[in-house]
Amino acid sequence: MMIRHDLLPMACFASSLLFTSCTVGPDFKLPEMKLTTRWKQRADMSDLAMPDQWWTLFRNSTLNELVARALANNQDLLGAQARMETARAMSGVQRADWFPQFNLQNNATYEHSSANSIGANLPANLKLPALERDRHQIFMGLNYEVDLWGRVRRSVEAARAREDAAADRLAAQRLLVAAEVARSFFLTASLDTQEQILRETIALRQEALTLQKSRFEGGLANEMDVARARTELELANNDMINIVRQRGNTENALAVLCGESPTAFRLTKNRRLPAPPSIAAGVPSALLLRRPDIREAEQGMREANANIGVAKANFFPAFSLVGSGGLESVGAEDFLEWKSRTANIGPQLTIPLFQGGRLRGNLRAAQSKHDESLASYRQAIFTALQEVENAMLDVNAYSRQRAAVTAALTAAQDTSKLARLRYDKGLSSYFEVVDADRTVLTTRLLQAQLDGQRLTATVQVIRALGGGWK
Repeated sequence: MMIRHDLLPMACFASSLLFTSCTVGPDFKLPEMKLTTRWKQRADMSDLAMPDQWWTLFRNSTLNELVARALANNQDLLGAQARMETARAMSGVQRADWFPQFNLQNNATYEHSSANSIGANLPANLKLPALERDRHQIFMGLNYEVDLWGRVRRSVEAARAREDAAADRLAAQRLLVAAEVARSFFLTASLDTQEQILRETIALRQEALTLQKSRFEGGLANEMDVARARTELELANNDMINIVRQRGNTENALAVLCGESPTAFRLTKNRRLPAPPSIAAGVPSALLLRRPDIREAEQGMREANANIGVAKANFFPAFSLVGSGGLESVGAEDFLEWKSRTANIGPQLTIPLFQGGRLRGNLRAAQSKHDESLASYRQAIFTALQEVENAMLDVNAYSRQRAAVTAALTAAQDTSKLARLRYDKGLSSYFEVVDADRTVLTTRLLQAQLDGQRLTATVQVIRALGGGWK
């Protein structure tokens, strides 16, 4: 195969255009965000870096195992992983436009011409040519777009942004799964503690009911005291059923988080809640690098910005180098001979003269999409700041509530002892004893709830700050 010498200047011209190309469209830059240098809320913080496996700060082996199982088997996480691989593959597809595209085509056809059709145009005494023949062709095709205006460059830039966004989306999904596992684990531990409190309460109220029945039979108590004792026992049983139901629902949710069947999943009861660890919050501007959802929103802006360049490049002429070459012959006998060679190569210029407003519409759409991504980016930052402030507010509030409830529990227990003493001496009714015991139970349950809520609020602070970092 040979290239015609008169086409060599065209090839040289195409090469010169490649080195003199430019890139239209705006270059990406982050919008300016005026963030404060300190948080409005200040929780119990430290200056230590947050480890990547931040859940190990709670020093619980069961929690560590559950998070590991969830990160390995969670189906939503596996789906996000697949989407990232898809985006990575499509980025490679887009990068292929940087290179010349070659294709090989091979044809072998049998032709039979119509004798009536050919003979109609020949003199009556002239012999007809051969009506049957086979044609053999093999061609190597070339198509290469010279990126004069940066259309390919901007398209690759947009594809890379989509790939990075998918990776950040995966990181956000991993953070969410780990945080949900920790939250559910601490909730089950809190419910286990509440269940133990209720079991102790039910045992005491069963004894109280037996005692009141005995006193009633001995004429030392009235029927109303027995009814009140039975009422308090059944109310505690009702609370127990509710706690067991909540615990079962939470255990089933943990199973799904871990990518396992709820039917076969079992979580050992745990009544020991760890103390919340101290966390380094840093400054608000650090969220721009820590939070994967903010980084994902940034990649959305990068993609939208690059697509503006693609839309602008479509206004300009598109220059491509196209050609083909190979072998062609009628009959297979001399198909592989040198004289069967054929070739053509040359530039192709496409100028958009009239598109009915399509190009301007695409440009306006790309610019509007960029404005949308900018708003989404700013909204992601504001939402992140809100989540951090709310989580730290919750941590502070739950800590103060825990101290207040602890003091209230001490007072309630003293009140219960005094009420029972007064009742035994005949100075008060059994109603005062019931009311005091009910207050003790409510306060103990509230204390157990707050212990779990403090831990889940700490998990929310870590998640709002973006998880682990160095």
